[in-house]
Amino acid sequence: MENLTPRQIVTELERHIVGQDDAKRAVAIAIRNRWRRLQLDEELRREIAPKNILMIGPTGVGKTEIARRLAQLTGAPFIKVEASKYTEVGYYGRDVESMVRELVENAIGLVRTREMEAIEEVAKHRVQERLLDLLVPPPASYDVGVDSSDSPERYERTREKMRAMLVGGEMENRMVEISIEQKAQAMMIPGAGFGSDQMDFDFQGMLEKILPKHVTKREMPIFEARKVLFEQECEGLINKEKVNAQAVDLAENVGIIFVDEIDKIVASEGGRGADVSRQGVQRDLLPIVEGTTIQTRYGYVKTDHILFIAAGAFHNSKPSDLMPELQGRFPIRVELNDLSKEDFIRILTEPKNALTRQYAALMQTENVAIEFSDDAIDALASYAFEVNQSTMNIGARRLYTIMERMLEELSFEAPDMKSGKVLINKAYVQERLEEVAKDEDLSRFIL
Repeated sequence: MENLTPRQIVTELERHIVGQDDAKRAVAIAIRNRWRRLQLDEELRREIAPKNILMIGPTGVGKTEIARRLAQLTGAPFIKVEASKYTEVGYYGRDVESMVRELVENAIGLVRTREMEAIEEVAKHRVQERLLDLLVPPPASYDVGVDSSDSPERYERTREKMRAMLVGGEMENRMVEISIEQKAQAMMIPGAGFGSDQMDFDFQGMLEKILPKHVTKREMPIFEARKVLFEQECEGLINKEKVNAQAVDLAENVGIIFVDEIDKIVASEGGRGADVSRQGVQRDLLPIVEGTTIQTRYGYVKTDHILFIAAGAFHNSKPSDLMPELQGRFPIRVELNDLSKEDFIRILTEPKNALTRQYAALMQTENVAIEFSDDAIDALASYAFEVNQSTMNIGARRLYTIMERMLEELSFEAPDMKSGKVLINKAYVQERLEEVAKDEDLSRFIL
């Protein structure tokens, strides 16, 4: 986990997300507090619980993006789950505990990637030696003292020539035959849905140990064989038990679970049926947020120090409608604001991944250069803001529909243009959007 100050975290987030300063400051402080906790002695460290965050705001204003960018920034295991996909135990749906198992799977991927980077050079060297063994198989016996085709000296010279050609990329299309181990596939069990959370046994690993290994030989060019052999060498070099232990520790101490649509599990007064299940999801979620131990295929995982960031629009409910115990587990609350026209202008121009830059890069692949004038940006922002106000407010996602509609004709014609330059100005934008935006009924469906 990088030693980033809150100010540095906010600065990095601002490169991708416009506005929402309160939310950025809240998550930055929460992340810094996690680093501070890790600097303390073990006894005190156990007592400090994470300060979970509840983000309140309409869709498309940056709630998910803040959490996702934060995880990338800190290198922490991160998963996004939707509360509405979970149901109370006993109802048809996903088990709430599965979110912790998914977090550990994510941590496994992070640790494995880190381990592969550490052994990359050794693995590449082993792959090269295996390829040389396939290209220049060592003779069964040597004629000692005789410079024949079977002599050690002749064999080493030939091998070194092949090595030079291999390094120089001259053998990439040469065909070689390699052995590939086929893993045993777990069969579907009647009554257990795909990815069933109730059955967390490692059936795949168990089958691999019980069933005999099935090895097949395949012929392929060296450039493909190199990838397969690299994976095989990494499998042999990486200590799985060590990876699993580090992943569990990483998930427990710096993992982030983003629970979206938490307002959808608020039950209405006197509710029945689905409302009962929603209330049950809150009860099932409570011990996980409070701190409990979950059994996974990689061992037991404690959730005491996992950071939970919940988010919801709360259009038809209030945070106070959640169970009091659950409310108490989200002490930090931040409200995200609706996006203004000025925010849309900034979203279109400031971030590294701004939509205008994305579309310009896409069109450049067809040798068509597009340039957005300032008045075009202003017009796009105005249309996005007005349509959000007159129809459903979907925040920054409105820009995707606006941009796609405006550039539909150009995207279709670009391959036939061969090359050229297109200036997108206010008139260009108005010509393609004015009619649709004026017709409120039509804009509901198209924009």
